[in-house]
Amino acid sequence: MTTPDHPSPASQPPAPASRDRIYRSPLGLAGGVLLLLVVLWLGFDALFKGHGRIPWLALAGLILIVPLIVAFTLRPAVFANEDRLRVRNPFRVITLPWGEVAGLRSGFSNEVLAKSGAKYQLWAIPVSLRSRKKAARRQQRAAAEAARGGTPGGGGLGPWPLGLGGFSLRGPDTGPTRAETDQVMDDLRELLETRGEAEPAQGEVTVRWAYEVAAPAVAGAALLAILLATT
Repeated sequence: MTTPDHPSPASQPPAPASRDRIYRSPLGLAGGVLLLLVVLWLGFDALFKGHGRIPWLALAGLILIVPLIVAFTLRPAVFANEDRLRVRNPFRVITLPWGEVAGLRSGFSNEVLAKSGAKYQLWAIPVSLRSRKKAARRQQRAAAEAARGGTPGGGGLGPWPLGLGGFSLRGPDTGPTRAETDQVMDDLRELLETRGEAEPAQGEVTVRWAYEVAAPAVAGAALLAILLATT
């Protein structure tokens, strides 16, 4: 008896999950890299050129500070696909199936609310009040220009207060009318609305502590405390 050339659908492996959308803070990454360069430069300079207890203090400081910089700047990220939302914060990784997400809230910080009542901050999607103000001004200008009957962004005909021959002296404003992080939150809310009731998007919320980040920082703090106490 021969086996079929092609396996039956039941024997085929399940289709892979949808690819993650990854959200990170570019400014956070850039700031983290610059901080690491400065700290490593100063730390290694003290480590190799210092005298007495200074190299030990520098070593303890590096063990303490470097993991914290990585945790708060380079590590945060948000991964979203059609089945779940995974939030990688400085010291925790929270996985929330869409069926367990009650909502997404934006204020002075962006947060995800679980149906259990827990809330988790999205460190990788920081709120920029400056970007919100700029986007709000663009919305107001677009609404005012539309009310005058001109083309939003400048260049249309109408009673422009600073125009010449009916044309605006201000160049076209093609910037977004939503702050970037607010647009990201809108995308996540759309995923929640479309996938919240789907069968693959059900499950339990899991929280994993990042001991690989916390343990070195605690060790560095303990070593630094011992060195300072014995001076």
